[in-house]
Amino acid sequence: MDLQDAHGWLADVLNEVSVQFQRVPGSAIFLRYVKSSYRNDPIRSAVELFLFLFAVRYLLAPRSTSKKSYVKLSDEEIDELVDEWVPEPLVAPQTAFEEATNEKRPVIVGPTGPKSKLLSGRTVTNVASYNFYNLVGHETLKEKAIQTLRTYGVGPCGPPGFYGTQDVHMKTEADVAAHLGTAACIVYAQAFSTISSVIPAFAKRGDIIVADKAVNFAIRKGMQISRSSIRWFEHNDMDDLQNVLASVVKEQAKKPLTRRFIITEGLFENIGDMVDLVKVTELKQRYKFRLILDETWSFGVLGRTGAGVTEHQGVNVREVDMLVGSLAGPICAGGGFCAGSDEIVEHQRLSASAYTFSAALPAMLATTASEVLAMLESNGEMVTQVRENIKTMWTQLDPRSEWVYCTSAIENPIMILVLKPEVVASRKLGFSDQEQLLQEMVDEALTNGVMMTRLKSMPRAMHVTAKEIGWELQPALKVCITTGLTRKETERTGTVIRHAITKVMKARR
Repeated sequence: MDLQDAHGWLADVLNEVSVQFQRVPGSAIFLRYVKSSYRNDPIRSAVELFLFLFAVRYLLAPRSTSKKSYVKLSDEEIDELVDEWVPEPLVAPQTAFEEATNEKRPVIVGPTGPKSKLLSGRTVTNVASYNFYNLVGHETLKEKAIQTLRTYGVGPCGPPGFYGTQDVHMKTEADVAAHLGTAACIVYAQAFSTISSVIPAFAKRGDIIVADKAVNFAIRKGMQISRSSIRWFEHNDMDDLQNVLASVVKEQAKKPLTRRFIITEGLFENIGDMVDLVKVTELKQRYKFRLILDETWSFGVLGRTGAGVTEHQGVNVREVDMLVGSLAGPICAGGGFCAGSDEIVEHQRLSASAYTFSAALPAMLATTASEVLAMLESNGEMVTQVRENIKTMWTQLDPRSEWVYCTSAIENPIMILVLKPEVVASRKLGFSDQEQLLQEMVDEALTNGVMMTRLKSMPRAMHVTAKEIGWELQPALKVCITTGLTRKETERTGTVIRHAITKVMKARR
């Protein structure tokens, strides 16, 4: 076949293809589009052709081109591996120290008043309970709770948003908001889950949280659930806080806008000292952060009427975006709350897990909380009396003991007593050594009729280091002051504790 015959054959083939293509419905429209496109923009036609061929290639390509790289096991080998596999325990096994502590833990029979009866039959002075105002045995509160129980029953048996809200809940929310001076308030059924639910209700993945290294376990769980980026600042170090805030603002200057939060406590659960709220609010405004303040241990304790650290330090409560507190500690009721603006509160009614998916607070606990707030507002002597007892206990322990010192604020009814640094250094005491000594002090005090406790926190997760946590809990004694004891009884209790500390430390020389 010469060149002329080949050209004729190709022309016949193209002509036949053209005839067959024109029989396809819509072919004329397609040809007009291609001719017009080629004439006006030939580059566009080339790009479209390339994309068409790429799409065809992609659709016809095999789904997976990687070769199987795993080793095929026989049924016998699989059974053998399954039999050998041992799952990692959910929690670390108890140490010998923990087992011994649990075996001799005292059990209270009856109410946890200032004088508590133990299962062994002994009556001891109780400075291990958060009964600051001796409200556990308050007759008026008991009668009011019994009356509420008979009217409303044991519990609402439903979440607040699903037939669980009762009029007493709405009254308690209004009472807390009025007591604090905020626009609104929302009441949760559990104190612990309040802050751990409030944080993820507002902070999400990609947001930034700047938190004090010594914040409590509930706050840490809330930050973990939120999946936000966490930045730590040294405990109560306002200069370090300012440096961290400035660093975050600089890093985020050219990035998409994110929500940014500062999280701290009013009275720190693990140390007992107080936040410098004036400085924190100043930095919060300067660097445009939102502030979440946990007043679990300061609400009901600080301030003229127990309104918390805002009242105590003269800070406008509206400077705090989310003010979280407990109704189960100093208030001796139950549940927790979050106060703030109307928008902050209403958002939580649908977005806070602990509020949405938990049964509402029992009515008698809501009523008790309202009654105690009314008592704090009308009777300023309650706060004054507990502070007098705090000073009395301080004079017996902190300046007079050569072994321990108190890290708590002078207004805090929870005294955190830690071994002095020179004692730890001179005796080369490790973490477990300190815990052992402190437990011996607790046991010695109980032998002499005073029941106190150690500072305890949730155990560290397996394979997690202190560096990853951000802060290490320091072993300490915890002594809770109560107005249920007279001044002389408080002095005597402090003397017993001091002598127990001295006896244990001298015996371990």
